[in-house]
Amino acid sequence: MSAWAWLGAAVLTLYLATAWWHTRKPLPPGLGVEGSWREPIAPRLLLDETFVDAHGKRHCRQQIFDEMFRLIGQAERLVVLDIFQFNDPADGRHDCHRQISVALRDALLARKRQRPEVEMVIITDPINSVYGGRELSHHRQLEAAGIRVATTDLTMGRDPNPSWTAFWRLCLRWLGNSPRGGWLPNPLGPGKVTLRSYLTLLNLNANHRKTLVVDEGERWTAMVSSANADDGSSDYRDMALRVSGDIALDLLASEREIAARSGVTIDHPQPSATGSDASPRHTPRLRLLSEGAIKRALLAIISDARAGERLDIEVLYLSHRGVIAALARAVAQGVEVRVLLDPNHHAFGVSGSGIPNRQAANDLLAAGIQLRWSDTHGEQAHSKLLLRHGGQRPTRLLLGSANYTRRSLDDLNFEANLEWVADADEPVITAARAAFERHWHNTDAEHYSVGHAVYLDPSRRRYWQYRLMEASGWCTF
Repeated sequence: MSAWAWLGAAVLTLYLATAWWHTRKPLPPGLGVEGSWREPIAPRLLLDETFVDAHGKRHCRQQIFDEMFRLIGQAERLVVLDIFQFNDPADGRHDCHRQISVALRDALLARKRQRPEVEMVIITDPINSVYGGRELSHHRQLEAAGIRVATTDLTMGRDPNPSWTAFWRLCLRWLGNSPRGGWLPNPLGPGKVTLRSYLTLLNLNANHRKTLVVDEGERWTAMVSSANADDGSSDYRDMALRVSGDIALDLLASEREIAARSGVTIDHPQPSATGSDASPRHTPRLRLLSEGAIKRALLAIISDARAGERLDIEVLYLSHRGVIAALARAVAQGVEVRVLLDPNHHAFGVSGSGIPNRQAANDLLAAGIQLRWSDTHGEQAHSKLLLRHGGQRPTRLLLGSANYTRRSLDDLNFEANLEWVADADEPVITAARAAFERHWHNTDAEHYSVGHAVYLDPSRRRYWQYRLMEASGWCTF
């Protein structure tokens, strides 16, 4: 064997070993959290809803960011915000779009001026700066005011696109990036970026969390949401849960680790839990789930469903083969399953072919699952909701940032969800059920969804394209 052959074999071995390790390596502290059951204090379900009235006019009814601004505006000790998209404002505003990014920036700056002693840490994803290729005025203004911004170091996590990222880790990571010298069109917005932005973007990984932790009087309050703080998604359909108590401290501990590994230390000491864990039979109760723990809980909820119970799902993306198989088994066991999907018209402002939902829908319908499409008009149905209810047992609710995809559920993206268990007449449960029924059936004054035939795609080519994209990691879902 020649020296070149030995060298080629060594390089290939190193490449394969890098790809293998970074899809299986242990997650650092703060990721993969399966929290203790906690007793909730002052919970509230928050909804952002976009619908069309009987005259065809679009309306938005929004609660999530208004509540976030209120919480930030009363903080006295600490604000920790972890949000996937928080970028510079968009120029085009129409219909019920809001400049959410500007309003969030202003809320943070206003509170910092009023209470300079309040520690504020913002954790965000490098997608906002196009992976270092753009400088953000928001970040400059926040940091100038003493608000620290942690851009998540995604290399601590596992790689969703290992065939590319193994090469990137070995050969390209060390090149870094710069907001100067950009010559290629920004794939995510205005301006120019470097080639290095594109090379890093192809890793297709993300800190996809949308969370907030603040002090509220003598207690600590958390919000776990599906909503981003970018103007282009300000009219999306989203859902969040705001709740106080020890659950907020569980979330704070997780965010503290992500911030530290991304170069920012949260100075405020970790508060001690004020109460004991909730009994496994106590209702209502909830727990924090992140990354792969979300999948384990999701599959457990589905697999444990019984005949006479119902599973209701409303989600932006549903492509995970394990979830689809679990739903099919539930239907075979006599469980009624209803799935409300976004038609995937577009992602990140780019028009798409409906992948993956329109292709995965064929498998859902073949299994006897009831299916409808959110009837979107430029927005996305961006919620990630699972409800298991009916029968004699307590209802289970799962919501947060995680889509039902390989990237979100298989310890790849950074995600945060809450699992809520309560009696059927508990206010959070009744609000979630009412919202799903409204979105599924529509009302005389509010139109949200259409039947399954409207967006169904019979193309076998696109079906197998979806399957290959999901399995390989060469996708944005």
